[in-house]
Amino acid sequence: MELRLRLHHWEGRSPDLTAAAVAGFAAGAVLMVLELAWAAVFRSDALWRIPQLVAALTLGPYTTLHAPAHVFDPTIVGVALLTHYALGIGFGIVLGAVIAGYHYDNDDGGGVSLPVIGALFGAALYVVNFYGLTEAWGWFTEMRAWGTFVAHLVFGVTAAVLYGRLAHARQRRHAARS
Repeated sequence: MELRLRLHHWEGRSPDLTAAAVAGFAAGAVLMVLELAWAAVFRSDALWRIPQLVAALTLGPYTTLHAPAHVFDPTIVGVALLTHYALGIGFGIVLGAVIAGYHYDNDDGGGVSLPVIGALFGAALYVVNFYGLTEAWGWFTEMRAWGTFVAHLVFGVTAAVLYGRLAHARQRRHAARS
């Protein structure tokens, strides 16, 4: 009986940028829904606090963090959406580069590899964002919670699997045309 391991090695390759951006955007939307659901269940008196925290990255903490967290502010929510989606796209491209560099984009997202890579990426993203970058943006320490951690795991898995499927589909279409 022969046991074959599919070990991947790093080879600098460019990711499918369109697939990575779409995957990051979609995974960012999933993350945002999970965060708002979390806030609605556990912080119903401060439903709009998470958009305030995200918008403060762009607008600065002085204009956003002192507004009442139970009041909807369209400017803060709009800036939070733009900031959140831009970050999601950026992180999707980084994840796409990792997946492409290790040739996991040849998979269609149906195996175990991409969800595991995505979960590891989501966990690393949570640690970097909520423990590393809080030195610069201290207001994010209030988001350190298991719900935020789980949401980041879901972001990573969603982005990785979606990227794998989109990149694989584009590779198949390209190969069919050739």
